[in-house]
Amino acid sequence: MSGAAHQDADAGADAGAFAHYPSLVGRSVLVTGGASGIGEALVRAFAGQGARVAFLDRDGAAGARLAEALRANGRDVLFLSCDLADVAALRRAVADAARANGPVEILLNNAGYDQRHTLDEVDEALWESLSAVNIRAQFFAAQAVAPGMRQMGRGSIICLGSTGWMQKNAGYPVYATAKAAVKGLVNSLARELGPFRIRVNALVPGWVMTERQLRLWVTPEGEKEIDRAQCLPGRVRPGDIARMALFLAADDSRMCTGQDFIVDGGWV
Repeated sequence: MSGAAHQDADAGADAGAFAHYPSLVGRSVLVTGGASGIGEALVRAFAGQGARVAFLDRDGAAGARLAEALRANGRDVLFLSCDLADVAALRRAVADAARANGPVEILLNNAGYDQRHTLDEVDEALWESLSAVNIRAQFFAAQAVAPGMRQMGRGSIICLGSTGWMQKNAGYPVYATAKAAVKGLVNSLARELGPFRIRVNALVPGWVMTERQLRLWVTPEGEKEIDRAQCLPGRVRPGDIARMALFLAADDSRMCTGQDFIVDGGWV
């Protein structure tokens, strides 16, 4: 069955069919890039678990709409408009989230930008702008939440990677470089922060069917490649990534750190 025709069991599944994590209730959660795509799924999933969720995004209109919709359903969410390429603004936003919800206990370093580019197109400005979002913001967000986590003696930092660099894909060398660097960041921070019971893991999505991917990149040829390359039929959806994040944030994964958790249907 082709990917276009295949109906994933998860696509319309009731959230009640999936796990609930009591340890997430009331926890202070921060999601970067939370207004759309995987980030939106993360915000919805953690809010649905009863966590106090703050999320950052530079798209103020989309962020405000999501926050308003979730609050209308009784969810505890806070949207903070922030350009993550601005480290000072990122630090202020983390502080604002901590003032509102208490010290951040769970950080989801989700924000990313997979703008297509070739080797020859990259100049210093493009290198800096793509690196700023895809790796620098992950480092400085982790740095900003670490003092509060150390003081609490616990925490979970989840850094989103990508299987794109593992597949040796062309078309985004700076993005691939940054996403490969996530592994080094996770390994280093897991060792440095582990004595404080702060866990640091990489959540590594495959080709996720977000609105952006469907609009820009998922062609009939791409559908065929997914069907060929994945071990499992169907499509990886934002909710699949969010549910792995819930596990990695919850106390159920208390002895998991410094690891890559790949959600790609068995592609790599």
